[in-house]
Amino acid sequence: MSKPPVITPLPFDRLAEAIKGSRSVYGHISGLRLDRAARGEAWSSLPYRPVFVGDTATGVLHGGVVTAMLDESCGMAVQLALDGTSAIATLDLRIDYQKPATPGLEIKAHSVCYRVTRSIAFVRATAYQESEDDPVATATACFMVGANRTNMLDRAMEQRTLPVLEAPEDPASPFANSPFAHCLGIRIGEDGTLMMPFSRKIIGNPILPAIHGGMTGAFLETTAIVGVARELGVSSPKPIGLTVNYLRSGRALDSHAKVSIVKQGRRVVAFEAQAWQDDPAKPIASAFGHFMLRQTPGADEE
Repeated sequence: MSKPPVITPLPFDRLAEAIKGSRSVYGHISGLRLDRAARGEAWSSLPYRPVFVGDTATGVLHGGVVTAMLDESCGMAVQLALDGTSAIATLDLRIDYQKPATPGLEIKAHSVCYRVTRSIAFVRATAYQESEDDPVATATACFMVGANRTNMLDRAMEQRTLPVLEAPEDPASPFANSPFAHCLGIRIGEDGTLMMPFSRKIIGNPILPAIHGGMTGAFLETTAIVGVARELGVSSPKPIGLTVNYLRSGRALDSHAKVSIVKQGRRVVAFEAQAWQDDPAKPIASAFGHFMLRQTPGADEE
């Protein structure tokens, strides 16, 4: 049996450069940049792109874009707290949405890995546009350290082979007004479950390959929005908070998801969603969260 290769710890400057060049496939094609690095801290930015829009009527970004950015930014902070010898994986991610992102402006993120144990790293992050004191969203996350032997910092991304992010023209699609969901290829099945086909643009770890945790979170959020809107007969429920628990690695397979309403009030609805691949009894991730609803006269808030 061959022994795994020995990985030499990297000096900090080389570590930061390695993180810039060896991230997820989605991180590269989305345009996410590592602008500044310190030990355990990452400052990143994501340009505004029409494909990131969640509602063409307003131009506001899809919540999943923010989720994916914060997931990757938190991961960079964890890597910057380590020495480049360990692979990492998201265990859980909580997003609290403070306000919609202003259309046309880039989003920035500041992530801090504030504690690392032998196996777990703890992170907090803020996504903002004009000022970190006026956040678009905040996040907390836990990452597993030494998750597997596929350390992405061992190799640089091959730019010439990367796919592109684009939403195909299809006015008949139920996601025609949500370019980001349409770009991911999300479809609604006959039984009401949603399906996200596997493609190279949603890859996180290209060595396994495995689906980007942020893409799984975006898929679960889209599933919740569609399911809650359909079940309650409302339009565009507004995300308040979302907690994603990652249970298994998302493999190179199509993913499926469903949502159930946990509690409905007059203004707020609580939901739970699950995503799986080849076996519904073995979910790859689950999510719990809240949406704000448009107030319905005469409805019971409790």
